[in-house]
Amino acid sequence: MPMIELVAADGHRLQGWRAGPENAAKALVLIQEIFGVNGHIRRLCEDFGAHGYAVIAPCLYDRIERGIELGYSAEEVARGRALKAKVDEHKTLLDALAAAAALPPGVPRGIVGYCWGGTVAWHGATRTSAFSAACGWYGGGIAAARNEVPRCPVQLHFGEADASIPMSDVEAIKAARPEVEVFVYPGAGHGFGCEERGSYSAPDALVARERTLQFFQKHLG
Repeated sequence: MPMIELVAADGHRLQGWRAGPENAAKALVLIQEIFGVNGHIRRLCEDFGAHGYAVIAPCLYDRIERGIELGYSAEEVARGRALKAKVDEHKTLLDALAAAAALPPGVPRGIVGYCWGGTVAWHGATRTSAFSAACGWYGGGIAAARNEVPRCPVQLHFGEADASIPMSDVEAIKAARPEVEVFVYPGAGHGFGCEERGSYSAPDALVARERTLQFFQKHLG
């Protein structure tokens, strides 16, 4: 199993899933949903790895309990929300930075996140200078932090029918951050990019994936 150990700036040791070529010329930190570094997240890592990126997905729940992998039942959604509520967002960012530090040195680095991870990716862009580009898929906490100024190019993806992220939030992000590239997918719900969820929309996921790859190709090479 391609798990590696990471060390955050506060001394916390956590695991991270590693994918992609060892000698990659570009790199990504990939941030989990509230369900842990589960099969979906590992597949995303492998997909970016197949496109030439060195990728690390830090296990953000290791500060609470190691080895957490959840599915998408109502019970597991509730558990994921409860676990996330216990995690300090500032320490989450330390864990993302630990992953960034473990990527190949001297290559451009981006950050991409999904659900909770979309918000963490936003924080990575606005609260650190570690990344050359950031991409967030359906990050529910971005609107609340929309007045934070990104230090790198950012691309965001939202579903029009997302029950947890109203379009008023997306419009507020657009108004506050006109420099950010925002895509909205008509009729798509929350988690439309996850093949294991009932809200999965293969056509929208494919378009968003291609836009994401093109975005990182432009800014990371």
